[in-house]
Amino acid sequence: MRTALVIGTGLIGTSAALALAQRGVVVHLTDHDPGQARTAAALGAGTDAEPEGPVDLAIVAAPPAHVAGVLADAMRRGVARGYLDVASVKGGPRRELEALGLDLSAYIGSHPMSGREKSGPLAATGDLFEGRPWVLTPTRDTDTEVLNLALELVSHCRAVPVVMDADAHDRAVALVSHMPHLVSSMVAARLEHAEEAAVRLCGQGIRDVTRIAASDPGMWIDILSANPGPVADLLTDVAADLEETVRSLRSLQSSDDVKRRAGADGVQDVLRRGNAGQVRVPGKHGAAPRAYEVVAVLIDDQPGQLARIFADAGQAGVNIEDVRIEHATGQQAGLVQLMVEPKSAVVLSSALRERGWAIRQ
Repeated sequence: MRTALVIGTGLIGTSAALALAQRGVVVHLTDHDPGQARTAAALGAGTDAEPEGPVDLAIVAAPPAHVAGVLADAMRRGVARGYLDVASVKGGPRRELEALGLDLSAYIGSHPMSGREKSGPLAATGDLFEGRPWVLTPTRDTDTEVLNLALELVSHCRAVPVVMDADAHDRAVALVSHMPHLVSSMVAARLEHAEEAAVRLCGQGIRDVTRIAASDPGMWIDILSANPGPVADLLTDVAADLEETVRSLRSLQSSDDVKRRAGADGVQDVLRRGNAGQVRVPGKHGAAPRAYEVVAVLIDDQPGQLARIFADAGQAGVNIEDVRIEHATGQQAGLVQLMVEPKSAVVLSSALRERGWAIRQ
């Protein structure tokens, strides 16, 4: 791939353009908002000048509702040898293209499983997709050359290619992305009119659950409108669990011992099934999740503190597998939770104490 055209310079389009430009591909940028394309170009993602002829690959980074129309226009104009979209749903756009009677040999659907709560070119980064799955959904007519161009794009973005059927992809993202986003928003909505005294008690748990609720509602309306059926099916199951859990909690209020035991069993069941599901979430580098020990370190909110901790851990010969930060409400301090292999926990704790760090159990 020597040349590419990115149509849509939001977070995903600009991030892909940055990755390609960093690897020597000549990238042309266009957007329905010319100012956004100019911003992406100023960031080093390419040029907003039109290509002189057909490029190797056109990447359509438009909302799901507009993908088919944008693709159809580009294909009819012959702007590229191959065409690819990065929308978060795949079945609908493919069927729309088929209904338009277009030759789909030059087209492949795709979806990089990466993003941020922020949108627009200023939120873009060339390493956004690094190590993340990038789903490819070729049609039965997709040409091998186009598949190879898509694989080259995924390689340039340092992502991991995953080939799936389009409808299977849509059911999968409903489970792991679209439904969780709505549930996160529902939990966060409980905070909107909550008493300030209650909100001030927010800890890492509520932050984890509500983090993705900060995303742009307009963008999510586009996504959910393109995949409503599978999401509604999953929410129906969640609603059934909620209804049963509410009944169990009410039973725990009963003066009848039998009802209280039944209520406890019901709550325990949903917690147990939650444990069973959570352990299936892939861990580091996509491998099976592993149990790590946590070394908790109290730090001041000062520049360089995290760098010092990581450097001290490195000198102790301990690899930090993961890290979380829990901020202290109303204080200039926080608790850094360092996840390490169980055999390394004692070594790391001792080494950090020797270097003056405050370790918390």
